[in-house]
Amino acid sequence: MQDEEVLAEFRASKALLEGHFLLSSGRHSAHYLQCARVLADPMRAGRLAEALAARIPRELRKELTKVVSPAMGGVIIGHEMGRTLGIEAIFVERPEGTFELRRGFSIEPGEKVLMVEDVVTTGLSGREAIRCIEEAGGKVIASAALVDRSAGSVDLGVPFFPLIAINFPTYAADELPPELAASSAIKPGSRAKP
Repeated sequence: MQDEEVLAEFRASKALLEGHFLLSSGRHSAHYLQCARVLADPMRAGRLAEALAARIPRELRKELTKVVSPAMGGVIIGHEMGRTLGIEAIFVERPEGTFELRRGFSIEPGEKVLMVEDVVTTGLSGREAIRCIEEAGGKVIASAALVDRSAGSVDLGVPFFPLIAINFPTYAADELPPELAASSAIKPGSRAKP
């Protein structure tokens, strides 16, 4: 799937939003990709997962035994990646602010894991999820995401495979351009304000 085809999927589902957004990373942006909307259609979610899995080298895919994703945003794409790869998909969540395994989920010692997210901006959530997985005994050998908003700068400490890299600018609260500073930010994501 080419970049324009991926963006067409976002546009068709009205998942590419414009305005003033406060991202879960704490940064501000004039654009927001609502992955929950693009993944709401199971057929579309399946197509995107197949395209994302194809970005991961075959040798690496063969080693994977589990997909783990951070809740909330990564749950659907993580599940679809598990289906595509034919392996179990579970998630970590933050009931008290830090990621943990719950709901009877477990990771076997040394199990080779693919950590999957919807969108990566700074990599904070991804690094936190990887730390949780490794503390539970897993070995994260790769990470994947539908969207890389980091302009290719994110370092998760493992090979990272995004479906698409989008370079919408993001801003700290004290560096907003006038058009964003003139409006209130909305927070469409699932994380509480940092």
